Amino acid sequence: MAEKKRYTDEELAEFKEIILTKLNKAKQDYDILKNTITHSESNDTEDTSPTFKVLEEGAATLSKEEAGRLAQRQQKFIQHLQAALIRIENKTYGICRETGKLISKERLRAVPHATLSIEAKQNQR
Repeated sequence: MAEKKRYTDEELAEFKEIILTKLNKAKQDYDILKNTITHSESNDTEDTSPTFKVLEEGAATLSKEEAGRLAQRQQKFIQHLQAALIRIENKTYGICRETGKLISKERLRAVPHATLSIEAKQNQR
């Protein structure tokens, strides 16, 4: 039997469901991080005594920087998931961009935005 060139529409629908679930969760996480950075829903140093204010502001700055980095990573993850949805619509999802072979279902379930098979990923090192 010839080797499969692409996943069936049913298989693509399964992956789409996985991606949409991860995308919704990623967007929720991103919103939480964004709120952490802007302090739109939290107690700030405004409600503490002046002696603690300096210490808290330093910690808050570090916390904001870390939240900013995490938000950037989350935004990139969201973009990768959205690109995977486009590949599903184009029926090119799950095809390794290096080898042209199908990426294993196990890998796609674990990393639904993957564009490289394990074999191609290992060859990059």
